[in-house]
Amino acid sequence: MDDDLPRTPANHVPLSPVSFLARAARIWPGRTAIIHGDRRITYAEYAERSRRLASALRHSGVAPGDVVAALLPNIPQMLEAHMGVPMAHAVLCPINTRLDAPTVRFILGHCGAKVLLLDREFAAVAAAALDGIAEPPRIVIVDDGVEGSAIEAVPYEDFLATGDATFPVEPPDDEWRAISLSYTSGTTGDPKGVVVHHRGAYLNACGNALAFGLNAQSVYLWTLPMFHCNGWTYTWAVTLQGGTHVCLRRVDPARIFALIAQHGVTHLCAAPVVLTMLIHAPADQRRAFTHRVGIATGGAAPPSPVIAAMEQLGFDVTHLYGLTECYGPSLLCAWQPELANLALPDKAAFMARQGVPLPTLEDATVIDAETGARVPADGTTLGEIALRGNTVMKGYLRNPAANAAAFVDGWFRTGDLGVLHPDGYIEVKDRAKDIVISGGENISSLEVEEALYRHPDVMEAAVVAHPDPKWGEVPHAFVTLKAGASTTPADIIAHCRAHLAHFKAPRHVTFGALPKTATGKIQKFELRRTLLPD
Repeated sequence: MDDDLPRTPANHVPLSPVSFLARAARIWPGRTAIIHGDRRITYAEYAERSRRLASALRHSGVAPGDVVAALLPNIPQMLEAHMGVPMAHAVLCPINTRLDAPTVRFILGHCGAKVLLLDREFAAVAAAALDGIAEPPRIVIVDDGVEGSAIEAVPYEDFLATGDATFPVEPPDDEWRAISLSYTSGTTGDPKGVVVHHRGAYLNACGNALAFGLNAQSVYLWTLPMFHCNGWTYTWAVTLQGGTHVCLRRVDPARIFALIAQHGVTHLCAAPVVLTMLIHAPADQRRAFTHRVGIATGGAAPPSPVIAAMEQLGFDVTHLYGLTECYGPSLLCAWQPELANLALPDKAAFMARQGVPLPTLEDATVIDAETGARVPADGTTLGEIALRGNTVMKGYLRNPAANAAAFVDGWFRTGDLGVLHPDGYIEVKDRAKDIVISGGENISSLEVEEALYRHPDVMEAAVVAHPDPKWGEVPHAFVTLKAGASTTPADIIAHCRAHLAHFKAPRHVTFGALPKTATGKIQKFELRRTLLPD
């Protein structure tokens, strides 16, 4: 076999999700691509606006490889950013809209953003974040009909008007080039910048479309924040299949039910807390719909009562596992048809498994953290979940130590513990060390502990996850006070809320001595044990 055959533009094109929009606009130009309130945007218009954004960014001085940050909710402009920024061969940095100003400042400074696409609602946070940045980004402001602070900026529509609607839609010359940069708390107080590439974004979007059954008739409701791993790459996957994006500025059960009924929503993704909100929504907020709706959720496996309640409401639940480092979903609990007649408790036990790799992930397994060998597939031997394939990140931006710890012996080490069942399905047994996952948000216990130690009456502190019926988990602070201190739990919580984004502050505080090893290390597993039901 002759292996010297040439690679040419005719037989090799770099993979990039920007191709999805060009294809959708060509095949379905008049189809509704985006719904936002009374607004309708066709695929032809979506492509034109994204091209204008790409062109405007280039005209404003954004060069290939430069970072364009976005502090936007789930609105059409965020979808346009997911296409227009990579069309310009720039790197999109979606910022969590729940973060406080110091964290936003760190992200903008660390990534060196040239432009910030900013929703008016978050102008005050952005202004505080920009204070002190040596080279602040240019601000492009989006007015989506909400109130917010004044800030010196170029209106988004004016910015788009400077762009060329015929700007070429071409993937970069190398599909390994960065397409997005997402910051995750990980296990340290400072966020880590996760760099992902065009090839991985393309493939993970394809994997999600296959695994979740998206097609041209799909209507996808944006209950999942688009800033989370690029909306788990559904920002691109829905467009790949020519489906309809239904934007939702903020999660509200009444709006979710109304939009499902009004637009015939077929798919949505959400953190477990959203499932709880839908189940417990008052009767007057619910709307009847006759079709089944697929809902994919991550985090802890939904308990059987939640699965049963969601089924009764008309939802089919798919359980996923993933991280920002692997573009969002990497494993799913692929259903086996012969299990359909199982009793609900047995069905829930199967669904507790995070499952098997998406079609576009090369491999996933559970390994012995010390030896790197695969653990026995016995459903009991605990090990570390490891992933390998094209949908694993390039690495952490400017963080060689974290990269060295993450990539070992040809695997990405997730830090999560699990078991491997005889049928090959993986089940997560414990989360990455010290992380609290609250309402789908990662909260670093070290960051919360740092805030606790700033309190003048705190001598020692440790934070672990406290089970919560609404949020899944919330931070629980165990605190040893200095002698003679009279601080109350309410004082501690108020102190943390003054130093952290409010969702990161502890919801529970327990005073007392902390359990330690002989060398003085706090035994967090003992603290977690005190929170388990008797």
